[in-house]
Amino acid sequence: MNAGLNPLWIGDLKIEVPIIQGGMGVRVSTASLAGAVANAGGAGTIASVGLGYGTKLNETDYMAASRIGLQQEIHGAREITDGVIGVNIMVALSNYEDLARTASKENIDYIVSGAGLPLKLPGFIDNKSIKLIPMASSARAADIIIRTWKKRYNRFPDAIVVEGPLAGGHLGFKYEELENHKADSLEKIVSETLEIVNKYEKENDISIPVIPAGGIFDGKDIAKFFRMGAKGVQIGTRFVTTHECSISDEFKKLYIEAKEEDVVIIKSPVGMPGRVIRTDFIDRVEMGETIPFKCNYRCLRSCDPRKAPYCIAKALFSAVKGDIDESVVFCGSNASKIDKIVSVQELIDELVLEASEKLKNQPES
Repeated sequence: MNAGLNPLWIGDLKIEVPIIQGGMGVRVSTASLAGAVANAGGAGTIASVGLGYGTKLNETDYMAASRIGLQQEIHGAREITDGVIGVNIMVALSNYEDLARTASKENIDYIVSGAGLPLKLPGFIDNKSIKLIPMASSARAADIIIRTWKKRYNRFPDAIVVEGPLAGGHLGFKYEELENHKADSLEKIVSETLEIVNKYEKENDISIPVIPAGGIFDGKDIAKFFRMGAKGVQIGTRFVTTHECSISDEFKKLYIEAKEEDVVIIKSPVGMPGRVIRTDFIDRVEMGETIPFKCNYRCLRSCDPRKAPYCIAKALFSAVKGDIDESVVFCGSNASKIDKIVSVQELIDELVLEASEKLKNQPES
């Protein structure tokens, strides 16, 4: 069902419902969620970070555990859907190249890559049919990626996800910008990126769809960005409270019970700001408590385990297991608006219907 919304074409890859489910780690966006989104006509994304957590192998061979975990999730998704399945791989990961090459060997449909500029990504992908979709938090970053890929690899991004300051998880903005609401709005970043992308499209006779992300909550938001010229959207937070998301019930309950003031910005131990739901763990850390941990692998290059007050990966994994009082729970800015758990199909039908109605009743002027 797309009820009047045009499909999202990324090269020759057709996404019937122009919604990409955001990649949410650690072990939030797994096969069950990605497969359900793909079955509903959207694009389902597996988050590659932390897929080895909870296994014995992870403690002795982090790279192998991560690689096997990613393979298992891709295979699991393929078992339940023939739809479009992709992988999100963060540039900041210490095993970034290994995960990118693994996704390539598994013949994934697309790779979304952010948390840093994915300037080297095309060099890791032997399978040329895989669509490469960098993430950018500014038009300038998008321009750098496009120019670098063209110069180094003689190729352009197949699409660009533009993520604004209202997104969940680690964010590509300064802490002070987010706290003081001084960061450029998603609307401004999308408008500036469209201007740059349109120039490259005309000069090179190509198509690079721009896909806004971060704080997109309902069909009204989708319609707004489509009227601006976007071809699709990426949504993460809304998919957390679906039956098919494999996280703990306690995790979902926290979203449903969260109030607006519970959604806060923290300084992550890996050197980036992050948007989270306040928990007892967050309160303790902000009071100066440190939580000792042992790290055998340093999953993020920007993390210094010797100085970090706690392990962000362990805290994220605790949320998935349901140990909320020892957890960091990432969320988008609109998490407090969620009031129930629904199926992926219900959610996508609701989003598409509302967006279609808005576009029909308020056509582009």
